[in-house]
Amino acid sequence: MDNVPISGLDELNNHLDDLIQDPNLAIIPKLFDDVELQLTDSNIPPLIPSLLPKLTQILQQYNDDPAVIVSLTIKLLRPISFTQVLQLASEDSLNQALTSPAPAAQLLGLTILHKAAKTPTDAAILSVMPSLVTSLLTAWLSSPKVEVGQKASKVIGDLLDIDCPRPPPPPPPAITTGTTPSHHELVLRRVPGKGELWKLIFHQPSTYNLLLDLISGRHPGTANNTSQLSLAQGRTLRILPRLAALNIDAIASSNILAPTPIHLTNGHLTDDDSDTEMNGAIRNENAAINPPQQGEGLLQYAALRMVDKRDALMHLNLVDFFEAFVSLMRITEYSAVKEAIVKGLLRDAVLHDDMLRGALDTLPDRTVAEEADDLRAWLRVVMPPVAEVPLR
Repeated sequence: MDNVPISGLDELNNHLDDLIQDPNLAIIPKLFDDVELQLTDSNIPPLIPSLLPKLTQILQQYNDDPAVIVSLTIKLLRPISFTQVLQLASEDSLNQALTSPAPAAQLLGLTILHKAAKTPTDAAILSVMPSLVTSLLTAWLSSPKVEVGQKASKVIGDLLDIDCPRPPPPPPPAITTGTTPSHHELVLRRVPGKGELWKLIFHQPSTYNLLLDLISGRHPGTANNTSQLSLAQGRTLRILPRLAALNIDAIASSNILAPTPIHLTNGHLTDDDSDTEMNGAIRNENAAINPPQQGEGLLQYAALRMVDKRDALMHLNLVDFFEAFVSLMRITEYSAVKEAIVKGLLRDAVLHDDMLRGALDTLPDRTVAEEADDLRAWLRVVMPPVAEVPLR
């Protein structure tokens, strides 16, 4: 079966040669689709030397939507490792894909970087290519395309999982109850990673400041674009619970002082705002937000400083984040440091946010019955009662 000829392969090769000679030539999608449908893991390897260089060259010079070219390229790359890809495609070409205005090209670049999440060694190799990591972060937070944001979130989460220097969580006891997956089941790594990507993203000033600028509206990809800024902040809030479960210490502290969010500096909090009771309450919540503090990490910045609560949808996203965060922190391994971080975050978060407090108070009632009591007990530990919330 593996020796069965691939129908249409010669025609496709000829068409690729024509496209290389004339980038303005119209693509014939059927030639690509017909060959792609016949590809298997066993018949792909012999085709790579002949097809992949041509496809790469065409992608670099093709000006129209390259979706059909990218689809075939991704299929060809499926059995290839990250290090093998690096022998076929340069760092510059990968950056070109990640920064392309075409979503299909960005998805190709993301698919290739995702291969580095297979082993800690591959993730460490990626860490010595900081331009690729910054392009990854920029594509993640500045692309308006949902599919690009979702793929990038998956890539970043998996990379940081496999690179996490902490030992993987132990498997659960043989007999368990409840429907919530164990922490062991939620992680990819089975050995500690090297931690190089964590250092690059959260401790290297140029990379970390890029991340902060993107989610604070100070980067060209999100500045003066409320919709894109909301997308960037929402994507950040959705990945943070996973990162906290991987290594909460790393995202809860930093020597790099974060910038003051745009919504606290651009005149939004003035007496010209609507004086309705609701908007007044939200304005007071925003006014109570302290500027970023030295030593705080991405976790505090995103959960306590980043969101303009006058935006009702973003306020709901923030509530969703806290619900996911406290639920996930309940099943991760206990440590006094973790408990202190969660307590401190919730203490400040509910101080001026009655909607958030109400949502967390009722969260056990909205979870599965087998988990409700454990979640309720956990919330009693980490969330201050109303009488204990400090006045400021």
